[in-house]
Amino acid sequence: MDSFRTHLNKFITITDEEFRSIVSFFNVLEVKKKQNLMLEGEICRTMYFVVKGCLRKFFINEKGVEQTTEFAIENWWITDTFAYERQLQTNFSIQAVENSCILMIDQERQEELLQKHPVMERYFRMIYQRAYAAAERRIRYLYEMSREELYTHFSTLYPWFIQRIPQYLIASFLNLTPEYLSEIRAKLRS
Repeated sequence: MDSFRTHLNKFITITDEEFRSIVSFFNVLEVKKKQNLMLEGEICRTMYFVVKGCLRKFFINEKGVEQTTEFAIENWWITDTFAYERQLQTNFSIQAVENSCILMIDQERQEELLQKHPVMERYFRMIYQRAYAAAERRIRYLYEMSREELYTHFSTLYPWFIQRIPQYLIASFLNLTPEYLSEIRAKLRS
């Protein structure tokens, strides 16, 4: 849990005793590669924090193809925010890309956490602001950049994703076919 403590310290100041209490609101889960944490159609009851590993959020498009919309690596959160906040059926699935260790919290426990530790309100506000800003940038990039520029930008900004995540999932995230991504990569190498 040291990595979670270090992560929290980037946003808020808490004592050792407060940290022990905060962590008690979470469940720890070890998941295997390709294990599903949430499936489309289920009520979204949980937020996930990645301690170690990588998760992805995706949906099945009208052609029956998986479309990855988000990744979460160490110190990142992932859920279907809309469905979680309203306790609705999700339109997404969440799956482990790698063997992962995650912290889980449901809405009821999160509310209890925020009541007991109001400083966590500040933490979650900052996390949501960052996530919203990242989503805004991604939308703009999707509109403005060519597919080649999008891949180049992504691989420059997040080189660790290129090394860790299978190419077909990166293609899915960038809304490319794996074959077209291979062409782009070959072109960039030459």
